Amino acid sequence: MKKKTLAFSILGCLLSINVFCQSQPNKNYYFDRSGISREVLENYLSRSITASEFLNVNPYTIDGPYPNKEDDIRLIRNTGAKFIGRAIYRWGREDVLNNPDYLAQARELIEKVHAFDPDIIFQGALFEIVTQQVNQIAIPEWVFKTMDLPVEKRNFNYDNMINPDGKFVELWTKGSSVPDITRQETKLWLLFLAGTYMQIGCEALHLGQTSLMGMADSNWMHWNKFLNCLRKYAEKNTRRGWILLDAHTPHGGMVTNGKSLLDFNSFPLRIKEIVEKPMEGVLEMNYLDALYGKSQGCVTPSGWSCSSLPYLVEFDNFGCSRTPGKATPESHYIWGYDEISWFYLQSEDYRKAWLTYAFYWLKEHDKNGFLQMPVSRVISLCDKSGRYKYRGNTRSESMPDGMNVEETIRELWELKIKN
Repeated sequence: MKKKTLAFSILGCLLSINVFCQSQPNKNYYFDRSGISREVLENYLSRSITASEFLNVNPYTIDGPYPNKEDDIRLIRNTGAKFIGRAIYRWGREDVLNNPDYLAQARELIEKVHAFDPDIIFQGALFEIVTQQVNQIAIPEWVFKTMDLPVEKRNFNYDNMINPDGKFVELWTKGSSVPDITRQETKLWLLFLAGTYMQIGCEALHLGQTSLMGMADSNWMHWNKFLNCLRKYAEKNTRRGWILLDAHTPHGGMVTNGKSLLDFNSFPLRIKEIVEKPMEGVLEMNYLDALYGKSQGCVTPSGWSCSSLPYLVEFDNFGCSRTPGKATPESHYIWGYDEISWFYLQSEDYRKAWLTYAFYWLKEHDKNGFLQMPVSRVISLCDKSGRYKYRGNTRSESMPDGMNVEETIRELWELKIKN
């Protein structure tokens, strides 16, 4: 019944728009240090995938072993993906940044992909976490110089990154806190992370939950100052002189005096349970804090104006509830799971049908939004048996855990939508 139910939802979307299949024309992916046009930005967002830790190599991964990189490279080429989201990041375990092998292998993967498609953008992430391991990392001279500060020979200082009033201190665990962007040491740390990712070839950065790190930042004042510094560094340290910035924006953006600090917004899908149909879910305008229809208008960092800033929505991951498999109405959980774990637990037919439904639902309800296709993401099965990854690849001998949505992604991207 799941397949039949979702088929009706998809049919409803298709009837409201005129859809026809044809070969994609050559799209423009050019941008430079002067900025990125709306057309080019949306070309990238419309070919975006979540490929968490694609550039994090074993044994330096966060969520356990990550085999089959070659098959992911094949997927990128097969689908025509252009924006590789969350490709490298740290969630704790910052000490590996002292190991040159970690970054060298990440750079090698970028070069392998750029060998067949130099337009592809890789995204690093600066998440809302620091641990005491940052004390083991020396601050490079270029970090001080970029921030116009006297050069010192010292390591980062965890205590100088956390909020002096104790807000969000040890929020994650002992010795693991949300850094406070109003503190200079936090700016130094985030610039170091951002610059490190740019140096290996990343041209986009996801800034995580900026509201948490901006706990004491009035009107985005400190974020504004920091991001201006970061963009200045990008001018001389990225291939095209521009860095694409986004963050999770529950209030519709990071806009100050009519200007966005971000190139685009991003947010979880916020899937609503169909309570009378176990494990099924839909998208809905104004459900909880969903971003649909709420991305703020602004002048972008590239200088063009919009009534609503383009944005990505993605399958979120954050864990599971105490009642997995049971309805959790008006909750960020869907049937007791985070979004990617819920998606992982579906049948193959339902996964393919739901991706198709969500793709067309966005086209109908908010054309400023783009679905970031799920390729790799950690899942939580709530059975405490370990950490697993959802992999969207076509199942094969080399990828036995593939979820078989790769061809669905490719086929959806080959459709041209016309109003």
